[in-house]
Amino acid sequence: MVSGRQFRALALAFDGAIEGAHMDHPDFRAGGRIFASLHPDGHRAMVKLSPPQQQRWLANPSLGSALAPASGAWGRAGCTMLELAAVDAGSATDLLTEAWQNALAAPSPRATRKKSEQKKSNKK
Repeated sequence: MVSGRQFRALALAFDGAIEGAHMDHPDFRAGGRIFASLHPDGHRAMVKLSPPQQQRWLANPSLGSALAPASGAWGRAGCTMLELAAVDAGSATDLLTEAWQNALAAPSPRATRKKSEQKKSNKK
């Protein structure tokens, strides 16, 4: 079982991880990208996995119903909800590790914005 406080500590233990806020709840970022968040109730959290990573984790029988895709497009993109009371610290750390690595591997938000702005100016 992982508490909200423990999840926060695990997320912030990664190199370069910082805490921010998004939609009235804490999030955890690396390289300018959100890799996890903590639900305001403190009982649930989200990790941003790739869809193949999400499918692999969802197929893990030892986690049972502790994991579920987030609603809608976010879930289809790999965002995965965790019931913290049903996840052990080792699994939470492994999930956070993959999400943190994904954030660092993604282009920075600034680079993504510049590319989008360049496409718009090229269309004119």
